[in-house]
Formats: sequence, C-alpha cells, structure tokens
Amino acid sequence: MSPNNVGDAEFCKCNTIHDEIIAKVSEGMLEKEQFEKLSMFFKAISDETRIKILYSLSISKMCVCDLAALLNMTVSAISHQLRVLRAAQLVRSEKQGKVVYYMLSDEHVNTVFGNAIEHIME
Repeated sequence: MSPNNVGDAEFCKCNTIHDEIIAKVSEGMLEKEQFEKLSMFFKAISDETRIKILYSLSISKMCVCDLAALLNMTVSAISHQLRVLRAAQLVRSEKQGKVVYYMLSDEHVNTVFGNAIEHIME
C-alpha cells in the first residue's frame, strides 16, 4: 500500500489551493456556537440507550416509568438519559395531572431520526 492510499481511499495528490471552493464553503460556515450545538446533538444520539428512547418516543409519548419498563432499566437510569436528551433539545416533557410524558421535541427530530433509520435499512 502506498503512503498516499489507505485501502481503497484516494487522497488528493495536488498542491493547489482552490480559492473559489474555500470562499464558497467559508461563506456558509456555521458560527462556533452552532458547531457546539451540532456536536452536542451528535453526542446525545451516540448512545444506544438514548437511541432506544428516541425510537420509542418517535412512536408514542411515554412517561419515565413506561420507558423504564420497556427498556428493562431503572427509572433513575432512564431519567439520567432523558436529562441528556433534554439538554440537547431532542425531547421535551408535558405534565398531565401527576404524570409527566416525554416526547420528541419537534418534527425536525422526528425527521432526522426517521432519515437515519431509513439510511441504515438500505
């Protein structure tokens, strides 16, 4: 294997800087805070338990007790994972009487999650 190739990966062998490409990408570059939020989003969904919670909530809103029973985990463990998902603005809660239900925060989360599932099923 040559130093410029790793497996089937190809590497650029030119020394030319493509100023028009750099300018185009630079114009659309996100702000530092936006990259931090995006990083937090991907960190939040990088855990298998949190993925299971998101999947469950993509089907129906649920309380912590129901999620704990479904995933065979403690209420405390589910609550901890929900805190991470709330901090990343992926889930929200709604109190109905004495019960607090969790659901995906908005349709964007449902769309991203649905697209990811569709992608892995290909």
